Amino acid sequence: MIEKRIMDWHIIFAGFRNTKISDPNVFLNRIRKKALDCQVQVFDAERIAGLDHLYFSVLNALKAVESGNKISDSLAMEILLYASGQHQIEKAIQMLGVKPCSSQIVIVILSKTKEKLMETMLRISKIIEGEQSDEVINLTDEKIQVLKSTFKISDAELEATLRKSKKEALTSILIERSALLVTQT
Repeated sequence: MIEKRIMDWHIIFAGFRNTKISDPNVFLNRIRKKALDCQVQVFDAERIAGLDHLYFSVLNALKAVESGNKISDSLAMEILLYASGQHQIEKAIQMLGVKPCSSQIVIVILSKTKEKLMETMLRISKIIEGEQSDEVINLTDEKIQVLKSTFKISDAELEATLRKSKKEALTSILIERSALLVTQT
């Protein structure tokens, strides 16, 4: 579990491995019922390019909501849209949402109070079949091909962005796409 604070929000990023999700809609409804007054978003961890990818998605979503430039009605959905770099909710869900085959997930929880944040994390972690492991958030060599395919990143685009490693380039591309989402119509 990784705790951060962005603007006036307390945030937890938590990874889980060996999860069993037979029906994503049932799973997400169970999560929402445990969320108290918190905003909660769930991602397929195989399609997340590390903590920076999520952190900047949350930051951009919060800024969009604060400035009145939000795309959706919910902060949780706004985070998903920024993480995917998409305007369309359905496409964002297809790209990054959990599916029956999702065995590694990342949960992002936001709250104005640390108490509600911690209580919500405890309530949600009790209903997830699997073990908590923040390592699933990390960008690994195994994730690179999946991410390139999911986000339609060509070898040429990746090479043009290379600084030190493919991992850093991939993360940089996704953060840039997230930041540019608000400028697209």
